[in-house]
Amino acid sequence: LNPVEKRNNNIKAFISFDKVSKSFGATNALIDCSVDFAAGKIHALVGENGAGKSTLGKLILGVHKHDSGVIKVDGNEVSFSSPKESVNQGLVGISQELSLLPDRTVVDNIAIGRETTFGPFVSSKQTLQKVLSVMKKYDLYVDPNRIVGTLSVADQQKVEILRALNTNARLIVFDEPTARLASHQAEQLHNLVRSLAESGTTIIYISHFLEEVLKISDTISLLRNGLKVRTEPTSKETKKSLIEGMTGKDAGSLFPKKPKINPNSETLLKVNNLTRKNEFEDISFEIKKGEILGIAGLVGSGRSELAHAIYGNSLPDSGSVEFCGKEFIVKDTAKSIDSGMAMVPESRREQGLFLERSLLENTSLPYLKNFSSWVYGLNKRQEYDEVDDSCMTTMVKHSGLEKEVQFLSGGNQQKVLFARAAMGKPKLLIADEPTRGVDIGAKQIIYELMSQLSKVGEAVLLISSEVEEIIGVAHRTLVMSRGQIVAELKGSQITKNAIMEAAFKQD
Repeated sequence: LNPVEKRNNNIKAFISFDKVSKSFGATNALIDCSVDFAAGKIHALVGENGAGKSTLGKLILGVHKHDSGVIKVDGNEVSFSSPKESVNQGLVGISQELSLLPDRTVVDNIAIGRETTFGPFVSSKQTLQKVLSVMKKYDLYVDPNRIVGTLSVADQQKVEILRALNTNARLIVFDEPTARLASHQAEQLHNLVRSLAESGTTIIYISHFLEEVLKISDTISLLRNGLKVRTEPTSKETKKSLIEGMTGKDAGSLFPKKPKINPNSETLLKVNNLTRKNEFEDISFEIKKGEILGIAGLVGSGRSELAHAIYGNSLPDSGSVEFCGKEFIVKDTAKSIDSGMAMVPESRREQGLFLERSLLENTSLPYLKNFSSWVYGLNKRQEYDEVDDSCMTTMVKHSGLEKEVQFLSGGNQQKVLFARAAMGKPKLLIADEPTRGVDIGAKQIIYELMSQLSKVGEAVLLISSEVEEIIGVAHRTLVMSRGQIVAELKGSQITKNAIMEAAFKQD
């Protein structure tokens, strides 16, 4: 028997939900959900943002307490009132938003709360030995003395996983675990997840990446608007069937048809030998009006750093930028915005949004002077109307512009960034990982928004770790590796193999 067949033979339900419901105010996050999670199997949860996936996971982890229904662990009814209670049962979670102590060492983060003690004192030596034994057992090594804040995103994720494994976890909830990883790093994580399942650990895997869900899981539960639509063996599902089940409509094509570029279009952006020490070197390229230019490459290849240097978040050491036919002196983001640039950054939480401020404030912030005068001050009606129009254009679902952005779903938070960009009517949109952590429905809307910009002669610089996204959206693609452009691909040349071969190209 292959590994999947072996796991399928083990059908014991480790955790079961029987008509479980959870509401937040007037929002029904989970409604009469019944589902079993078998020991030693990888059970994926799929659905659009707001479908109830993360809520279900948080009920297992004790983050939330269910309102009604029955949750059983090993056949015994439970009702967790805190994460500590679930950890004591061997139930742990790994979130897309890492919860590490950046100023402490790797060993401190992994062992926190489970240090080896000698009387009232912590035994640093024995604690380190225990951490090293966990690393060895799962073939997952990170320098235990490194400060976590100095690690790459991939290594920080390893630390988060090692911390879970150090608790002797019987069940691990992975919530969007590969959203911030490059393709080869995601494959390493998949191998670890498979080995954990084969050793008897129950895995609940929440992901918007349907290809990986179909590749890695044994069972898939599909949720929509808080309801469980169905639970099926993975072998009975396809990407098309999952999309249709999630959205309730025909899957169609995920990507809009690429608008044609006028061969006589003028050059909108020209980058000449741009260099920033230890990040990228001698970068030169052009973008024509109406073009969507993709930049692919591994995490750490310098893609995001290049985007921030063009936009003015950081200053290049040498080289030049021309925008709209004139030399563009990179100074700061305010100048870039005034000149007709907009940016959707890689991390909406850390770089893009003020989560505790309103949707109105988040959208209009860069353009307040457009609604202000020395005589009358801020024209709030004009501000409100323009934000409302921009949110309608970008299909932001909300219950009021005065509501705090933190209460929107991840997909709608991402669309707020596009609403903000659209308000400036940009000539150039720089989109860095624009669909990270959002569902299929939100992805389709974002792709259509980029396509619409292209149709009216504006340009898009698209940076993405999703190869399919680059292939489906970009007219032309540059591949970066170690801070340099190593390939330029056009039309039919833009294939997964060509992109990955260039990305992994050695000197």
